[in-house]
Order: sequence, then structure tokens, then C-alpha cells
Amino acid sequence: MSAPPTTVVSFVRHAHSPYVPDAERTRGLSRRGRRDAARVTARLADLADVVATSPHERARATVEGVADAADAPLIVDEDLRERELAGSHVDDFEQAVEHLWANPNASHPGGESHAEAQARGVAAVDRLVEAYPDRHVVVGTHGTLMALVFNAYDPRYGHEFWTGLTMPDVYEVTFVDGEAFSIARTWTPEEDDRADADRDPAER
Repeated sequence: MSAPPTTVVSFVRHAHSPYVPDAERTRGLSRRGRRDAARVTARLADLADVVATSPHERARATVEGVADAADAPLIVDEDLRERELAGSHVDDFEQAVEHLWANPNASHPGGESHAEAQARGVAAVDRLVEAYPDRHVVVGTHGTLMALVFNAYDPRYGHEFWTGLTMPDVYEVTFVDGEAFSIARTWTPEEDDRADADRDPAER
């Protein structure tokens, strides 16, 4: 009897990106973010069979070096984009986000609920797992979407987990026969990764 297919997915939360109001899709990495993207490449290039990424520039810039170094295909998937908080800049970011974590079906004007974002994120990952059995897939994405996807696999991954993520961060999820079997952090943050996560909450 053959073993069930196993796919390993390394979820990469993007490296540091200076916050720019109303520029979610286009803002890129800071100088330190570019340095840390090189650290991500060094860690994952020998593992990656395929790289998939959010279309947002900061996510793509964090993982495209992995695809180049591994000579792996780079797939841009709209469904890996960050949860859209609102249609325009939100002044009290923390309060707005806490409301959505507490009320998954709620949304702010012009924005997306956590339930909606979670559903599309999980669907995107399911497609990758189905398409690449027994392969290692690197996914470039965002803090909230990553937390929401993990929350679908294990409800212990929620608001507190999200607040503890660094920029960048990497978690490895092993899927056995299409089901999430284990989740483990594989990134070793430096002190400035933690500092920026604490200082710039709007950049999550």
C-alpha cells in the first residue's frame, strides 16, 4: 500500500515594508526588508519546488528570490493577498482589527470579513496542495491571511498568534493526504524583526 501524498508548505509572512496609506498593493520592502528577503532566500532556496505569492509587492519581493535561486516557477495568486481591512485608510487600526477577530463575519466599509478572507486563503492553499503532491511549496503572503488560514486548521491560531508574528516570519505546514497534519515555526527572528513588529502594527 503506497503512502498518502505529503505536501510541505512554507508560509512566508513578508519582510518589513514601510506603511503607506492606501498603497496596499504597491508598497515595497524597506532596506532592512530587502536584507531579510535575502535571509528568506538562503533558508528556503534548497527546499522549494514551486513558489506562489500574493500579488502585493511586499509579499512578492520577499519570495521571488527563492524562485530565482531554486529555478522554481513563480505563481501569482490573487487569493493569497492580505485581508482588505477597509476601502480607505483606518485611523484606529488596532481597534478595527480587534473587532474583526472578535466578529469573523463583520466587515468595515469597503472591506472584507475575516470569514471571507479565510475562505479564499484556504481555497488557494488547497489548490496548491492538490497540484503539488510530495513537493515543497513556498507561499509568500501576509500576517493576517496566514493567521486566518492557520485558524481554519487549528482554532488556537488567532489574534494572539497574529500579534506575535515578526517581519518576516516563516511557518511550515505539513499536509498529509490533503489535510493539515502539523504546523511549526522555522524562522529564527533577529531582534529587529521583533522590534518592527511591535512598533509598526499597521504594517501587519
